[in-house]
Amino acid sequence: MNDIHPIGHSGRASVALDDLRRFTVARNFPAPATLKRTLHRLGFVQADPIRAPARAQDLTLRHRVTNYRAGDLERQYARLGIEEDFFIVYGFVTKAIHALMHPRVDACDPGAGPTPWPPGRQRRAAMLLDFVRERGEAHPREVDGHFGHGRARNYWGGSSKATTQLLGVMHYRGLLRVSRRDSGIRVYAAQEQAPDPVDAAERRARVDALVDAAVRLYAPLPGPSLSYIVRRLQYAVPQWKRELRPAIARARERLAQVTIDGVAWYWPADEDPLQSDSQDTVRLLAPFDPLVWDRDRLEMLWDWVYRFEAYTPAPKRKLGYYALPLLWRDRVIGWGNLAVKGGALDAEIGYVGSAPRDRAYRRELEAELERMRVFLGL
Repeated sequence: MNDIHPIGHSGRASVALDDLRRFTVARNFPAPATLKRTLHRLGFVQADPIRAPARAQDLTLRHRVTNYRAGDLERQYARLGIEEDFFIVYGFVTKAIHALMHPRVDACDPGAGPTPWPPGRQRRAAMLLDFVRERGEAHPREVDGHFGHGRARNYWGGSSKATTQLLGVMHYRGLLRVSRRDSGIRVYAAQEQAPDPVDAAERRARVDALVDAAVRLYAPLPGPSLSYIVRRLQYAVPQWKRELRPAIARARERLAQVTIDGVAWYWPADEDPLQSDSQDTVRLLAPFDPLVWDRDRLEMLWDWVYRFEAYTPAPKRKLGYYALPLLWRDRVIGWGNLAVKGGALDAEIGYVGSAPRDRAYRRELEAELERMRVFLGL
């Protein structure tokens, strides 16, 4: 039996878990729109370099953008009003969200918090910034050819060229931006930093706006997930890390919420979970799609433990290297492993239980696979 207690702005005593399932699906998949409009509605799209059968950002956008094709985001990047940057994780954010996060004063590394740069790094960064400004934009290969700082330990224990690493650090701090990509490699341009908003009220307003952007992307969120996502904003604003804990309490006050079976759920106050209809559609989702990004929420809503296994040793994989969660109507019912072989799409579909037997499902699954073929240009 659902233990339902409306709190704050929800004001409805009849919201149940089935309503939240439909709500989660419906708010994630409104009518497709243009790429620019979709990006500005989402605010953020997570990026991942693995291509199986396409990159995660493209797999995420294909459901939400009219006539989207793999690679459209990279091809149209310069005119979309977005930036590559860290938010909850790394990806593509609107310029409005990007402006809320910067400047990251003295923030050397993602998640490290404000840390003064050593004098040597400051000098190298100043020289590199002058180099990029003179050229308008610079490929890491050009920078390394000019400076040749040698090699440095990177975050994962291997080694990488020190100039490339410094470019990444300067990008994170906001001194550089990604102007475009050349065969997947970031090409950088200089970026002027805005003055630091030292006023406490301004900092609080910015943090609250970032929290709202994250909630609007990932809602409805169970209480622990709300706290987790807000804490991950330390990657967005390491300079204001101390502001995040009180921001959680403020969010709980202003968001719509309901308690079901002892768990508080939160979503934007201007949305109604009871106004959501089921959609007779099959969708193969990116592993980082907003619908399935929060694995705890996925398990709570659909009673299935999904794990991303690309970095799991092959003998230990249960689903596959890059298994795409399979959504039918308002249920996650399985997964698909897709690959392009000999110019054709090869699809292996697995199920949490048994495959739906109705003709509508079989018809819609084939329609989804055909959409995937068109998206991939097969």
